[in-house]
Amino acid sequence: MAAHPLFRYAAPQAFYPLAGQVARIAGWAAAVLTAIGLFIGFGIAPTDAQQGEAYRIIFVHVPAAWMSMFIYLVMAGWAAVGLVFNARLAFTIARALAPTGALMTFLALWTGALWGRPTWGTWWVWDARLTSELMLLFLYLGFLALHGAIEDARRADRAAALLALVGVVNVPIIYFSVVWWNTLHQGASVSLTRAPSMAMTMLAGMLVMALAFWMYTVAVTLRRARLMVLAREAHAPWAQQEALALTGAGGCPAASHTGATARAMETRA
Repeated sequence: MAAHPLFRYAAPQAFYPLAGQVARIAGWAAAVLTAIGLFIGFGIAPTDAQQGEAYRIIFVHVPAAWMSMFIYLVMAGWAAVGLVFNARLAFTIARALAPTGALMTFLALWTGALWGRPTWGTWWVWDARLTSELMLLFLYLGFLALHGAIEDARRADRAAALLALVGVVNVPIIYFSVVWWNTLHQGASVSLTRAPSMAMTMLAGMLVMALAFWMYTVAVTLRRARLMVLAREAHAPWAQQEALALTGAGGCPAASHTGATARAMETRA
């Protein structure tokens, strides 16, 4: 039976150019959507009757919180694919997602603190929603730290993937914490089972910003994955040519030089 045409992109040499094209499109989409979302949120959406202008932080806070959970589920999904099929590219994508997931989690926590000070009168409380979101940040950082602590790349991939799968249990805890426990954090304003409890312009601004954050995630993840692929395939002729083209290193064909260059680029990513 012939393999599905999409499976050919699991090969690093086929994935690399495709990832570059998709990352470029996603990057431009993220920039345009961010501009539109911020314009809706800060220029069109009405002032909240109870919170005044302070509520506008939700146009960054809520999409970042959504993405922090969604990215973790996607990361764990790729980690599971890597474990089941022993697919190195799946492990690579999972690892490339982790820094952006950590960024979104930190952004959600930081903007939540900025929102909480005028709304609740405090920067931080140890309630279920905030504590479980902080645990999510530790899971992202732990994933990256565990992978970096193991020298053998294949063992590091498997160990970090197992940690990612174990950490999935925290995602529903974050989402349902305001239902399961009496928390200071307000309940969900957007639900699939009932009408939104906010003006449509507010909802539109949040959804556009959420899509912008996802496009940003796709763009930076694929660019980071490309550098990781170059580092792992440093001795392949095509990877040497791509690495030399990226760094403008001229015509030096030495694999050792190219491998060091690719690893350096991966570290910076």
